Parts: sequence; structure tokens; C-alpha cells
Amino acid sequence: MKFFLDTADVDAIRELNDLGMVDGVTTNPSLILKSGRDITEVTKEICDMVAGPVSAEVVAEKADDMIREGKVLAEIAPNITIKVPLTWDGLKACKVLSDDGHMVNVTLCFSAAQAILAAKAGATFISPFIGRLDDIHLDGMDLIADIREIYDNYGYDTQILAASIRSVNHIIEAGKIGADVITAPPSVIKSMASHPLTDKGLAQFNADWAKTGQKIGK
Repeated sequence: MKFFLDTADVDAIRELNDLGMVDGVTTNPSLILKSGRDITEVTKEICDMVAGPVSAEVVAEKADDMIREGKVLAEIAPNITIKVPLTWDGLKACKVLSDDGHMVNVTLCFSAAQAILAAKAGATFISPFIGRLDDIHLDGMDLIADIREIYDNYGYDTQILAASIRSVNHIIEAGKIGADVITAPPSVIKSMASHPLTDKGLAQFNADWAKTGQKIGK
């Protein structure tokens, strides 16, 4: 499973990238706003840091405008993935941009039917939103499973990029189903290292070691 970070916080990306935990990055207009930085500047810095795909999202709603914006974003760096919404115009833009050799991430996917269309339009990645489906009392993992089954049935090359990840359990379940990629906030990735039994065991080891009165090294 590939790990993408869903953030435009360069310090957070750097910390995890230095540990070899980052296969790519996804950004969106909300994350750019949160960073407080110019989209071109911060995206270029991220692209220079991370070897894998970096998703930069168009904001236009019409296909021709999406294509124009996508080509501008693609000039930032070779590893840019152009992010378009799963609308009819977004699918049109996906087809043109992918035919031109650009990586395309089709985002805001909430049904298997949408995912089929994205694959046929040449999407590099499809981004089903797990957490937002959970918010309306549906099981987002059911969507991941449906897309995985359909893509495997027909050999679609589009990678399933599980998005709107809210918890470690989301990551584990997406991995069990076979999502190719997950994108999650750095805080969720870091929380994967935490377990109460690890903390309890470490506390016991430290207490026992203190009783020995020993030191390792000088």
C-alpha cells in the first residue's frame, strides 16, 4: 500500500518523508487555504521534496477551463498529478489531460458507477471519500470493495486512492480490501505507531531497568 499525505504543510511532509513514509501528497483548495501560502510556491516546494505524485486541484467548473488550469498546474513540476472533480466536465477534462500524458486524480467519488466512468476516461487515480460516506451513515469501505472488484474484473489500470481517511482503522480496512493508495493527514499516519499495550510494556521495561541501577554506555 502506498501512503500519500493529505496536507500542504511542508514541515509535516518533511518529517514523514525523511522516514520513508511518503509515496505522494494530495492537496486541495481547502488545504492550500490552511497553509496560508501561494499555491504555486507551496506546491513546487512539496514537489521538490517528494519523489512521488503530488496532486494539485483545478478550481474551474467547465471542462475547457479545467484543462487550461490543469496544464498550468502541470508546469509546476514533472510529478504533478492534476486533480479534477468527478463531474461530467471533470471526466471530459480527465480524458484530454490523460491523453496528453498527464497524471490525473479524479476526486470526490461516492459511487462505483462514478469510478467506472473515471477509469474509462483514463484516470490515473480515483479518490473515493470514505469518511464523508460514513458521515451520512453509509459504509465507505463498501465502496472501496465494490470499486476493487469491478476494476479487477475488467483490468482497469486506474489506482484506487482511498481518501477522507479519518482513522487508523480506515487505513487497515482499506489495505485489507486492496486499495492501492491511501491519503491521510499526517496526524493519522503518525497515530499508527500508537498502542496502549506498547506504552504499558515500555513503562514496565523502564521501571524494571531503573531497579537494576545500570546504564548502557557512559
